[in-house]
Amino acid sequence: MGDPVEADKVLSHLAEIEVVAEEILSTRREIIDMDRQRNKTREAIRALQKQKKEDKVWLCNGNMFLKVENAKAVKMLSKDFEVLDTEVSSSRARLKPQVKKLRDLEMKDELKGFGLVALTPEERKSVENLL
Repeated sequence: MGDPVEADKVLSHLAEIEVVAEEILSTRREIIDMDRQRNKTREAIRALQKQKKEDKVWLCNGNMFLKVENAKAVKMLSKDFEVLDTEVSSSRARLKPQVKKLRDLEMKDELKGFGLVALTPEERKSVENLL
């Protein structure tokens, strides 16, 4: 039979892989849920922008319905959209190190191009000037 110490090491390594994989799945679910909410908020903003500015509209805020001016509703939803956008971005940034850690634990090579970052507007202008 195998060495019990070696078996414990293997089991603890597999448990660590399982924990990291569960964190990744949880983060991905979080991103999907926030992205759905962000898209619904964007749709609501667009619908309100098509209505008259002086109209009052019903807005669901948590468990309450409020009747507010259209412009105020758009402002509130825009603020919510910005918060959701920031949260989605931070969750996506948190996902990359988690995936890297999982691949390290699984002793797999690093994903090619996974750590790429978009060019800033200044960098893009510099590249365009060179071309």
